[in-house]
Amino acid sequence: MKKRQVVIKQRKNSYTTTSSSSKVRYVECQKNHAANIDGYAVDGCREFMASGSEGTNDALTCAACGCHRNFHRREVETEVVCAYSPPD
Repeated sequence: MKKRQVVIKQRKNSYTTTSSSSKVRYVECQKNHAANIDGYAVDGCREFMASGSEGTNDALTCAACGCHRNFHRREVETEVVCAYSPPD
């Protein structure tokens, strides 16, 4: 997946309103379980599922594979909305 970068330049006397929101998902686990024997093996976990509620240490552990959230590939979806009001 290609990373996208959105750059919006805004002038001070502009009539444009912009807002952006981003949604972060953690998808397949990329932890190498065979690193200690110079191999490569992943467990096949396809998506991060938190073990506990938000704000606890268990929220950073995957319920499916037991790995930390950092082992899962991070996917960011960004949405930029621009509204233009022509001058009167």
